[in-house]
Amino acid sequence: MEKLLKTELKTSILKAFGSSGGGYISRGQSYKTDSGRVFVKINHKPQARTMFEGEMASLEAIQKTNTLRVPQTIKVIDLPGEGAMFVMEYLKMKNLNKHSAKVGKGAEHSESQYVDTFGFHTVTCCGFIQQVNEWQSDWLTFFIRHRLQAQMDLIEKAYGDREARELWSQLKLKIPEMFCDVEIVPALLHGDLWAGNVAEDDFGPIVFDPASFYGHSEFDLAIAGMFGGFSSSFFSAYHSKIPKAPGFEKRNNLYQLFNYINHWNHFGTEYRGSTLNVMRKLLK
Repeated sequence: MEKLLKTELKTSILKAFGSSGGGYISRGQSYKTDSGRVFVKINHKPQARTMFEGEMASLEAIQKTNTLRVPQTIKVIDLPGEGAMFVMEYLKMKNLNKHSAKVGKGAEHSESQYVDTFGFHTVTCCGFIQQVNEWQSDWLTFFIRHRLQAQMDLIEKAYGDREARELWSQLKLKIPEMFCDVEIVPALLHGDLWAGNVAEDDFGPIVFDPASFYGHSEFDLAIAGMFGGFSSSFFSAYHSKIPKAPGFEKRNNLYQLFNYINHWNHFGTEYRGSTLNVMRKLLK
């Protein structure tokens, strides 16, 4: 693998440093090269190239907004056999602390190029699950079809869970009423904005591991509020730019539901209870 990296990066030096790391899905390693330090993500799944190309496109889209810093992308490299590597700029990061409010202010990305539909120009993956991003003029059509229904189809295939199926069939009919009198303008989203995907250095906040698409600005706030790690200054800075619209709390629960189902699909039935509880809460 290191020989392949050396060839692809056209470097005579390739020296690993730091401990190998990574998240739940891919592992990572930092290297010194002729042209500076790089960080390499490695994944051996057959869909790794698709995952990394979606991540690369997402990072590039966020970077173009000039609002939040992301690692500069370098290239995606196929591994022999199965899998791929994603090479990007190495950034020396530490836990988000003093720059939390700056993420809030940058979280709804201003676009130099106006986009008036919902979706993205390529497939992205939230974790290892591929997400269809075909453009839709209507947010509810996009969100129900390509996010909630797509995830529920995977639950049905893996578990055939009758209670989940019945609750979903009732909930699907009630979702439109949660969006009465709310104007939704497509915003470029991170797509997986939990505390593990944000950090800072001496220059300010950094976001990474995105699964971007153009959607409802509230979507990113759901997972940001689920697992801790964001201070109240993050949310107040965000809402100073985009005040809460009527019905915000219920929609926030709906967007959290997507993340609970996604976790159930990734990590198993320990997330079943949370998923069903949120569905019941939304049906009240």
